[in-house]
Amino acid sequence: MADRVLVVGPAWVGDMIMSQVIYSHLVRRDPSIVIDVLAPPSTISLLQRMPEVSRGIILKLGHGELGFGYRRRLGRRLANESYDHAIVTANSFKSSLVPFFAGIPRRTGFLGEYRYFLLNDIKLLDKTQLPEMTDRFLALVEGNSMDKVLPRLIIDVENQKKVMKQLQLAPQKPVVAFCPGAEFGDSKQWPARHFATLGRRLVEDGYDIWLVGGPGDISVSARIEADIGEGCTNLVGKTSILDAIDLIGLVDRVVTNDSGLMHVAAAVGTPLVAIYGSTSPAFTPPLTELADVIGLPLNCRPCFKRQCPLGHKNCLNHLLPDHVLARL
Repeated sequence: MADRVLVVGPAWVGDMIMSQVIYSHLVRRDPSIVIDVLAPPSTISLLQRMPEVSRGIILKLGHGELGFGYRRRLGRRLANESYDHAIVTANSFKSSLVPFFAGIPRRTGFLGEYRYFLLNDIKLLDKTQLPEMTDRFLALVEGNSMDKVLPRLIIDVENQKKVMKQLQLAPQKPVVAFCPGAEFGDSKQWPARHFATLGRRLVEDGYDIWLVGGPGDISVSARIEADIGEGCTNLVGKTSILDAIDLIGLVDRVVTNDSGLMHVAAAVGTPLVAIYGSTSPAFTPPLTELADVIGLPLNCRPCFKRQCPLGHKNCLNHLLPDHVLARL
């Protein structure tokens, strides 16, 4: 009988995409393995584009929500699935509860946040030896960077056609997609005025601009759209994450902050320019050879703060549109 594995998946889009290195490694090691992934509403649909995953199981809780009773009930229900192994990708106490209550014989995760008794296959995290998030994910399954298969999301051509029709998209020019949002915080967001200036330059050079993002990016995208004017199509808030995958797979280039959509672009093989402010590509790089990473060499970055602790956000304000245009 094939091994049955439950992975407690990440709650952020980019992290979920990067977690595909776990599933591809497990399948390469045992093609008959069954992999189910427990994921919140924010990331569960991504699993539909990962052929290694047998099933996504929804965790109906939001970011940071403990939901102890709910996790206990869900764990007890999943005990009937007879999983052999659980892999917990996050380092939090709450992320370890469902496998524990499910009574899964082997429960793997990194030591952290008072969860020693919830896991029985504990890994020690040496951040200096495992600088990239994907390396840390692979370490949970006895893999290393030499075993890494880069994430690759499936593009649904039929859905792509349907969304193009629904949104009345029929590009006659090359398209550059802008992804101006970043859920983590303002310190990862290149200023709207810089996106707009770059957009106007590209329109003058014969490109169309598509703005892509989620509901949280509506305000910034509206400002960019107004400043660019003709030649800019604002799709923000009009697509699901699966629609965004299919549209990003269609465009010629992507300009993006360090965000979930940056990882989408990398995983569908679209050339991209990735703009880094408070964060570092040494930890979460775009996993593709088609990426050009840009960030200013300032003493204060990376700080990994949601808001600039110095109040100036020079890492992004001083990264000018000309710098990005030169990379396209």
